[in-house]
Amino acid sequence: MKRFCDVLFSVILILLLSILIIVVSILIMMKIGRPILFRQERIGYKEKPFIIYKFRTMTNECDCNGMLLPSSERLTSFGRIFRKWSIDELPQLINVLKGDMSFIGPRPLLPRYLPYYEERERKRHLVRPGITGIAQITGRNQLEWGERLALDVHYVENLSFRYDMKIAILTIIKVLKRENVEEDPGKHLINLDLARKDSVSKEGEVQ
Repeated sequence: MKRFCDVLFSVILILLLSILIIVVSILIMMKIGRPILFRQERIGYKEKPFIIYKFRTMTNECDCNGMLLPSSERLTSFGRIFRKWSIDELPQLINVLKGDMSFIGPRPLLPRYLPYYEERERKRHLVRPGITGIAQITGRNQLEWGERLALDVHYVENLSFRYDMKIAILTIIKVLKRENVEEDPGKHLINLDLARKDSVSKEGEVQ
């Protein structure tokens, strides 16, 4: 039933939002250039990798040494608007239609994080990752990793249609209110691998 709803509503939303998707694509092509989509490998159901799609919101500007400038400096003015209203997430409807993702589920994370999960936290991969999830409506990137991953596991262990509907409704409310929206997530949440490497290092120093 969950997969049937994912396919049905992804098709409906792609059709309903087709004009917006076209306009956003043209705007990105004019302001940033090609490619229109940001593609990145993420880990999905049963820890299988897939390519996630988002609209590009940043340029590829580099410093004099050829290194990318900080995200805050590369984020465009319309990119900020896209992020505030979660418009940059619209291409993930394709991921849902393909079966890589679901509308509701733990957010898909980077492959390099896999060695740093605790055993119980790996349960988050027993369901398809989602466009939105319990962690996103609870605090998004303002949560610490331990809290965020614990919420993902709680979702998997209490999966139900009612739970999904609650998350979907609260997500819509938060998007309309523009709550917990981070233009640059890295400001508040260090990458999981770096955070846990640092934790292990500190434990070693104490011992």
